[in-house]
Formats: sequence, structure tokens, C-alpha cells
Amino acid sequence: MPRYIIERELPGAGKLNKDELQSISKKSCSVLNELGPQIQWVESYVTENKIFCVYQAPNKEIIKEHAEKGGFPANNIEEIKNIISPVTAE
Repeated sequence: MPRYIIERELPGAGKLNKDELQSISKKSCSVLNELGPQIQWVESYVTENKIFCVYQAPNKEIIKEHAEKGGFPANNIEEIKNIISPVTAE
């Protein structure tokens, strides 16, 4: 299944406390459960003003639907074509 990285612009994201992050996570999981098993949240990275999320999904449209239903921004959605790391150099 394709993987996507979603850029979510959220001013002050890096200042969100544990309870706020937990609330966002619960809302996301609730919408994911509603949409069914074809979309999965892998992980997210919180920076100062953005959250970058990795999802597995059949297409961008279901990721957009997740964002709309959850009230989350999805400013940019890109399909991950490949992954490299230091191991790639070996």
C-alpha cells in the first residue's frame, strides 16, 4: 500500500503539551476507525509550527477525507516514493 507524508501547518505545534497531543491523537484515531482499515497512521513528527505525519493509504483522497472529518489541516500530501538511510550507502 502506498505511503504518504502529510505536512500540517499548526502554529505553536512544538508547544503543545501532553494532554493536547493526546487529544489530537484520540481524534485522529477516532476518524481512522470510522474510515476503516484501508488507512493507517504510522507516526508523526512535531516541529515548532508543523506536524509531519506518515500514513499508509490507497490514495490521497482518503487522507483528505480524514483531515476534513478530523478538522486537521493537510497543507501538503506527498506520496513517498522511496526511503534512504545510512544503510543505503553500503
